[in-house]
Amino acid sequence: MTTRRRKREADKNDFDDVTNDMNNNNNNDDDDDDNDNDDDDKPKKPIFPQVNAQDAIGNKIEYRRVRCPTHRLTPLRAQWENLMSPIVEHLKLQIRYNPKNRSVELKTCELTDDPGAIQKGQDFMEAFMMGFEVQDAVAILRLDDLYVDSFMVTDVKMLAGDHLSRAIGRIAGQDGKTKYAIENATRTRIVVADQKVHIMGSFTNIKLARDAICDLIIGAPPGKVYNNMRNVAKRLKERF
Repeated sequence: MTTRRRKREADKNDFDDVTNDMNNNNNNDDDDDDNDNDDDDKPKKPIFPQVNAQDAIGNKIEYRRVRCPTHRLTPLRAQWENLMSPIVEHLKLQIRYNPKNRSVELKTCELTDDPGAIQKGQDFMEAFMMGFEVQDAVAILRLDDLYVDSFMVTDVKMLAGDHLSRAIGRIAGQDGKTKYAIENATRTRIVVADQKVHIMGSFTNIKLARDAICDLIIGAPPGKVYNNMRNVAKRLKERF
């Protein structure tokens, strides 16, 4: 009797072990199914193919035309190679000068890889036509936060005759001293062309330079403007 009882107990233990193993396997399978369901419920990231410049603009050839003023024809002829190099090599655009309408024409091609290249090229050529040096205009191609602001001297204050001439003289200063001081203090570039003033720089720096020029036009003494520019330069130096 003792032997039979031991045998029955051993068989019962084996059966319990097999049952426990089956239950554990079923639980693991349920967990795996739950994990698979969770993975299926998660939204997958969309995969978009890379789009080139031609596809971005709808496979269309874009043209831009920049008028050349009469007084900028000679500088354009002298600096043509320096102007053409960044347009062709950096932006991969086609450029030509049309003597009939006296304008520089830009066109995209199959090698253009930047959708905004045609706009950058136009901004670059317009900056040169305004009177900026080629080295200063190239900065528009390399930096994204550069802008050009233009305004008339008479927009600030209605002046005429000798009063207008004196206001323009106060902006330039003796031998360009005042203009250079404003440029160095605000980190901008300024071009005074007759009654027009063009300023190139970042948005904040353009505002500082415009305020200084407006003060000179209104009639503020240059010494006061120099003092303000000294304080502005000190603040910019501390900021950076």
